[in-house]
Amino acid sequence: MSVMTSIVSACRGDSQAHRIVPPTGFTARLTVFSAATMSFLTVFALTLSLASGRLGQRWGDELAQTATLRISAPGDQSVAQTKAALQVLDSTPGVASARALSAKEQRVLLAPWFGPDLPVDSLPIPQLIEIKETVDGFDAAGLRLRLQAEVPGAVLDDHTRWRAPLERAAERLKVLGWVSILLIGTTTAAIITLAANAALAANAQVIAVLRLIGAQDSYIALAFVRRFTLRALLGAGLGTTLGIFAVMVLPAAQEEGGFLTGLGFEGINWILPFLIPPLAALVAYMATGAAARKTLSELA
Repeated sequence: MSVMTSIVSACRGDSQAHRIVPPTGFTARLTVFSAATMSFLTVFALTLSLASGRLGQRWGDELAQTATLRISAPGDQSVAQTKAALQVLDSTPGVASARALSAKEQRVLLAPWFGPDLPVDSLPIPQLIEIKETVDGFDAAGLRLRLQAEVPGAVLDDHTRWRAPLERAAERLKVLGWVSILLIGTTTAAIITLAANAALAANAQVIAVLRLIGAQDSYIALAFVRRFTLRALLGAGLGTTLGIFAVMVLPAAQEEGGFLTGLGFEGINWILPFLIPPLAALVAYMATGAAARKTLSELA
């Protein structure tokens, strides 16, 4: 709270103090441009991180407490083995329900790879049984042994080998997004520091005159902090606005598009991009303050 109060005070400041800082020129354009660009990139990094988190949760929810039984048997034995497998599943603790998928349902599952006209009835496609678990789940190893003895053509897939890598990949993408945001903030601070140092060096003679007439270093530093903080706030506001607009025009979530659609903010997460401009101002405030104190001490 005290830091934000200091930033507000710096932005208000002495209305005449900022005149010692050049209002235009290279440093002004560099500060505004860098803040706008980095804020624009931050919006997309934030979007990627949030979307990765939602994706990991969705994958986990869809694959958790479900399993699939695949029965590969000759046509004349498939029906008998399917019936036997359903009987085994009905008597297995931890299995909430089990049902054999119809030919139409299996055609829909295979359509993305083989097209909608796949002749399921005339091809030796394994019969699939959808299994839903209870909260406690079932003993996969024990169930495999029972199926091996009673239904030789059955293969159980409890989705463990699919769920863990997918959730891990989504979590790493989420972390990568936050690391990118941290790197963007660090780069912004470095650029603003360079711009502030350039402005201080260019005004070395003005600073010397101000000292001769009694101006304190704190007054001079505040003038630079005020100017660069406002520039960063302006640039960040512009970049964030453009970033939000770009995110809003992205395609909406679709089953066909998977991860590449549905990138955006949802619910309370819409607050996050609006925090970017004040955070950029905070970065500029701290970077310019440190640069001004260092440079002024060297000019003493």
